[in-house]
Amino acid sequence: MRIAVLGATGTAGSRVVRRLNAENVSVVAVCRANGVDLVTGEGLVDALSGVEAVVDASNAFPPDDSMDWGEALTRATRNVVDACARQRVPRLVFLSILGVEDPAFDEFPYYLAKREQESIVSGSGLDVTVVETTQWYEFATNPAAVTFYDDRIEVQDWLVQPVAADTVADVLARESLSPSGENPVSITGPEKVRLPELARRRSRALGDERPVHTVEPYLPALSGGALLAPEKARTLGPGLEEWLASLR
Repeated sequence: MRIAVLGATGTAGSRVVRRLNAENVSVVAVCRANGVDLVTGEGLVDALSGVEAVVDASNAFPPDDSMDWGEALTRATRNVVDACARQRVPRLVFLSILGVEDPAFDEFPYYLAKREQESIVSGSGLDVTVVETTQWYEFATNPAAVTFYDDRIEVQDWLVQPVAADTVADVLARESLSPSGENPVSITGPEKVRLPELARRRSRALGDERPVHTVEPYLPALSGGALLAPEKARTLGPGLEEWLASLR
């Protein structure tokens, strides 16, 4: 089997590549470093030649200041759908965020773009599975909410229910190889935690003693529970302590 992984050098994509390689799958690693630009479409159609499935774990960044992030994301997704159609790739597994449809995020441009991405792939005519996840444990270092200084770490006060990126990769790889028939596939982790606490415990596990300071989020809903998983979501481990132990 030949599967293309978009965003192949990213947090989720690199893990999907490793899992598929372990299954003796022929993997096409699609990323800018390999000459493919999802936003412009450069190299994409050729990269999907002979591919039987695509895992889109990308998070396309704008090429310059002429385009905002939301436009880059949606343009990349349109290019992916078009390239799949042109190469007659039958199956697309698309990574998204759980809860983007919540009205609490109606003024959150990034989530609005994620909504549009889901709409594009769902209306593509391809055999699509959307894998929706809550934030990952690895979000404890994400610059969208965490800022590192020499003498401290500042973390926005988000309430999250994180899942491990390794677990996300397991689900993406499995859906590309043997579809479950669910759509969307919604997954979350087993514990709720404040992001500053997650960042503090991660830092301590790695021997980083810088104090962690909590700051207000730029959107109040982020601290009020809007990011928590609904009942429909499948809860998958590891738990926080097990994940922290894996870092040591």
